Amino acid sequence: MANMFKKGDIVQLKSGGPAMTVDAVPGIDPKFKHKPEGAKRDDYHCEWFKGATAARGDYSEHLLQPYVAPVKK
Repeated sequence: MANMFKKGDIVQLKSGGPAMTVDAVPGIDPKFKHKPEGAKRDDYHCEWFKGATAARGDYSEHLLQPYVAPVKK
């Protein structure tokens, strides 16, 4: 099955949260050779900023959606 997202895509958790950048794609990126403990090989590695601090996490595809910026009124 093809990946829904590619490296560099901006995504968000379906439950909300910050805009995140996909940094590693399952089955494609060599970063998956050395995954953090508990992360699965079919997770996307995403990064974002919390203020000035970089944050990162690994998420399954079914939890992510393309990010859509809020409309300013």
